[in-house]
Amino acid sequence: MPRTMQLNLPTLLTLLRIALIPVFVGLFFMSFQGVNLLCTALFGLAALTDWLDGYLARRLNQTSAFGAFLDPVADKLMVATALVLLVQAIPTPLMAVAAAIIIGREIAISALREWMAQIGSHRRVAVSTVGKFKTTVQMIAVLLLLYREPVWFFPTLEIGLGLLVIAAALTLWSMAHYLMVAWPVLRHGA
Repeated sequence: MPRTMQLNLPTLLTLLRIALIPVFVGLFFMSFQGVNLLCTALFGLAALTDWLDGYLARRLNQTSAFGAFLDPVADKLMVATALVLLVQAIPTPLMAVAAAIIIGREIAISALREWMAQIGSHRRVAVSTVGKFKTTVQMIAVLLLLYREPVWFFPTLEIGLGLLVIAAALTLWSMAHYLMVAWPVLRHGA
């Protein structure tokens, strides 16, 4: 008989991150003074809960299969939503290509991880250092792009776009890394 899923604090934080997505979208399309600051703060809160739920799960020994599944899904949903909204707000080829690379890589690597898990080789495609660095650069880029207004002499939009291009390049690098690690299994099949 299957056990019922128990919700713990880390999983509740992950669910909160998913619940914030429609609020984030609704807020993004509102038009009032400071809306970009609120969107940036909301995305920052979501990024903070992403770090916090993992920390608490390890610290409180509350890791679970459901949490391990849901956490990366929540992260990818929030980032993909933010990137789609930013392509609408900053309709440039550079923004569209960077967003497509990042979202496409997330879909491809998620499918690769799922397949590798099914054949018992999931450890081969564990999160790499490059992937973690890419995520950090990407989150900072999205925060700057959501804000978009210069802060004193700091060109938030331009720096955000530059960082997003770097994140897209790191995305391709990390995808190549994952594919090289998985290549022997891919080449010989399961």
